Amino acid sequence: MTVGRGGDFLTIQGAVDALPSDLHRPVEIRILPGVYREKLRVDKPFVHLRGEDAATTVLTWDDHATKTHPDGRKYGTFESFTLFVGADNFRAQGLTIENAAGPGSLVGQAVAAYVDADRVVFHRCRFVGHQDTLFTGPLPPAPLVGTAFGGPRSSGPRRPGRHYYHDCFLQGDVDFLFGSATAVFDRCEIFSRRRDEVVNGWITAASTPEGQTHGYVFVDCRLTGDAAPGSVYLGRPWRDHARVVLVRCWLGPHIHPQGWDDWDKPRAQSTSFFAEMLCDGPGADPATRVEWERELPESALGLLTPERLLAGVDGWNPTLP
Repeated sequence: MTVGRGGDFLTIQGAVDALPSDLHRPVEIRILPGVYREKLRVDKPFVHLRGEDAATTVLTWDDHATKTHPDGRKYGTFESFTLFVGADNFRAQGLTIENAAGPGSLVGQAVAAYVDADRVVFHRCRFVGHQDTLFTGPLPPAPLVGTAFGGPRSSGPRRPGRHYYHDCFLQGDVDFLFGSATAVFDRCEIFSRRRDEVVNGWITAASTPEGQTHGYVFVDCRLTGDAAPGSVYLGRPWRDHARVVLVRCWLGPHIHPQGWDDWDKPRAQSTSFFAEMLCDGPGADPATRVEWERELPESALGLLTPERLLAGVDGWNPTLP
């Protein structure tokens, strides 16, 4: 199936909608170069989106948290997505997913991709936004404020998800990688945007469920940005049992010397798990880190690979073609 001028469909959503809902093997949707202004929902399994190149194949929309429906109800964070992935065995390649709403200081949260599924792979994709660029579901059990999160999975079951982001570019400023999935970022560039604030932002805001072995693991990534030196934290715990580990990553000068922030929740210092292993670069000085950063033994290095981290009980290997 081909999307674009001269293809089978003019919109990506049109191609997805044409698929049967009970797919049992992958179906590839080839997306020709172009800018696709769509709010895309993928709720069928085994959908594979293949763009020509992320630089020339762009999915963009501009909903945001403070936008209102005709009845006056605000969209909120979880209805602001450009792409929603809600079915397993999804794969995307060579595609930019953008929320073009603008900075959070003007529009609040604006999600580019809301991914709530298992066995998900993004290869050579770009995620572009400001605040809350990528949400890796499921949602936490309940919101900290109010009675409902809103969005497509507010009242749905909380299913663990495994995500693999390979050779991707992810951009944002405040909590721009957040959620509960077990997610491996392999050889990715994590770009922190400048906000002209004393604290330019936080890269991660994990909500790892209590008892889950892994949350976010960054392997051989480069943390870059145009934010001021020492102004960006590696992460803070959206929920108290957040888990984030960096392995062999290069950290730019924009990383805050302390590394991690407890989000004004001192209790999370003992329940969360934030660690760095064999990292280097001007922002990777272990001597200045918070005293509650964890240490990993060298023996753990062989276990921190995508194949082991994401295998689960079904032996899934996301690195296979």
